[in-house]
Amino acid sequence: MVALMPSHPAQKAAAAVVVEYVLGRRWIFPSPRLHSDRPPTVQASVKFAFERILATACSVVLPDNCRVCEAPLQSASRIPVCATCLNSSRPYCAEYQCVCCHTAFLTPHPLDERGQCGLCRRGLSGFDAAYSFGFYEGTLRKLIQLLKYGKVASLARPLGQLLADAVPRDRSFDVIVPMPMHWRRRWSRGFNQAALLGSVLSRRLHLPVSSALRRQKFTPPLAGMTANQRRSSIAGAFKISRPDEVRGKRILIVDDVFTTGATAGACARVLKSAGAAHVSIITVARAERAYVSTASMPIRDTYSTPLFGSVLNAQSRPIA
Repeated sequence: MVALMPSHPAQKAAAAVVVEYVLGRRWIFPSPRLHSDRPPTVQASVKFAFERILATACSVVLPDNCRVCEAPLQSASRIPVCATCLNSSRPYCAEYQCVCCHTAFLTPHPLDERGQCGLCRRGLSGFDAAYSFGFYEGTLRKLIQLLKYGKVASLARPLGQLLADAVPRDRSFDVIVPMPMHWRRRWSRGFNQAALLGSVLSRRLHLPVSSALRRQKFTPPLAGMTANQRRSSIAGAFKISRPDEVRGKRILIVDDVFTTGATAGACARVLKSAGAAHVSIITVARAERAYVSTASMPIRDTYSTPLFGSVLNAQSRPIA
């Protein structure tokens, strides 16, 4: 029994950390504190790495509560979400929507005889088609926020499977291009969620992933900006580093949330200028509401316009 007691100072320090995590704080899943900026010293770096390994191990041995509904988890998993919440997201569905960008409308009047909205009819969207699994609300919104802001990277797999379900079976693509992230934002976040989703989708569709699209300009969060402000902010933000990988190809851009389509349009224009034959975008969710009760709304507010989340479903967190 005595031989099992730690005697070396390093062993005692490690044991203290174990007791602090397992008994004191009950931090089972990786917390945001574990994903802070790189520690400045070697000693702090070693402790930082040890804490991450320990947190991952404890997340499998001692499950915590669901990060969405707070119900106790019934099985050990690296995904801190219960099966009910993971399977509760509903597919995107709207009675009236554009056949290209799939923007939802309250009435069919904005659509022409081919089912296109005004922007797509005039070729102003930049991309050829846009697909999403569901609306950016409820459980699906919480799952995406856990991936991005909670830094639960293990959620990329189930969300990537939802992406695969949203791909039309009658469409074919040659290469997947994740929405690029500026190196400063990737450094602070630790990963590019679009790249994680793209990797999962690549395995499901058996398509290669290309990083030919680069983000060369750092832009502020686009939440709260109008469509014109978004287009102005991201102007010149993207470039093609390897045009041979996209020339003549049918491109599928992957991202987490579709808002106004300004960022997707900017990427599509750069890809097409490099010779891409077709550019579509697919996202886990889109920040708009198609089904809004008009009984209590003034007549002027029921005009057939696309209803985006920034208006009817105000977001408290930036979408970038």
